[in-house]
Amino acid sequence: MGVVPWGEFAAQQPELAAFGKEKLTAAPAYLATVRASGAPRVHPVTPIFTDTGLFLFMEPASPKRRDIEQRERYALHNGVPDNEGTGGEFFVEGLGVFLDDPRVRSEVTRAASYTPADGHVLFELRVGTARCKAYGDVELPETRRWSTTPGPR
Repeated sequence: MGVVPWGEFAAQQPELAAFGKEKLTAAPAYLATVRASGAPRVHPVTPIFTDTGLFLFMEPASPKRRDIEQRERYALHNGVPDNEGTGGEFFVEGLGVFLDDPRVRSEVTRAASYTPADGHVLFELRVGTARCKAYGDVELPETRRWSTTPGPR
């Protein structure tokens, strides 16, 4: 799977990225990972955006850490407030990368809406596919599907 940092995706598709950032920062967002058995696992998370990337802090013993370190794949979806999907939906999938760079950690900590614990580990979520959907109550960006791989997804 080809992936790019969020900042590169946002440079290519600014309207879709802005829509996604708005949806994913309105708590909760849900991260899906893959267990060793191949079964899915879902976690409520608080994504963090900087000018260059999309990030998550997590506890060192978190199952999602193990899932991403071992299998890399993730999917992230915003929460919706009701059964009608009010406000629209945004979905992104790609590969997660463990980061141990103090400079990046400092930048992401400053961008976070909360104070991450010193022991929390940091992952960058790189983007392979992004898409949005609405049910008539919000205006969608002109581009509604984007992928690093050409063709429908």
